[in-house]
Amino acid sequence: MTDFILNAQARTDLGKGASRRLRHSLSIPAVVYGGDKEAQSLTIVAKEIAKLFENEAAFSHVIELNVDGAKQNVVVKAMQRHPAKGFIMHADFVRVVAGQKLTAKVPVHFVGEEAPVKKGGEISHVVSEIEVSCEAKDLPEFIEVDLSNAEIGAIIHLSDLKAPKGVEFVALAHGDDKAVANVHAPRVAPEAEGAAE
Repeated sequence: MTDFILNAQARTDLGKGASRRLRHSLSIPAVVYGGDKEAQSLTIVAKEIAKLFENEAAFSHVIELNVDGAKQNVVVKAMQRHPAKGFIMHADFVRVVAGQKLTAKVPVHFVGEEAPVKKGGEISHVVSEIEVSCEAKDLPEFIEVDLSNAEIGAIIHLSDLKAPKGVEFVALAHGDDKAVANVHAPRVAPEAEGAAE
């Protein structure tokens, strides 16, 4: 298992202008909150955070955040990216407290897609991540969605997935059994059918 470590500095210069100046100096503003401590504004070197999040697993792992030498365990709560260029502009982290549940978004990995495709189906991925609630020690790296037995016309919902031990799907806990993927028959354009005749 990879260790995810991120260095940061405490930030006192706050506000939009300060954030803009920070980005020009190739750093990004961030904030860490939760636990029994006050929220803290941070500065992180843009290159360092970009490198960490090249690894998809970093989004669903506990990260060791080193703020001016003081270490704390955190998870990513939210991340703001540039709408066109995709680079990270701001990050929110939540402190991990042992024995306390946290919520995090975990990537979805689809497996067994060739089976419904061989039957002539087309697959639509409805979600790319699922919000989960669990203790830090139970945080999964990803949620696997097995489509190998899916028939054409099937809709796979959250309730069809097996949550790892100690993990709860947040939407499902709130009564929202959202669709995760569906298998549908290929859409044939009417002109193509007419031409075939």
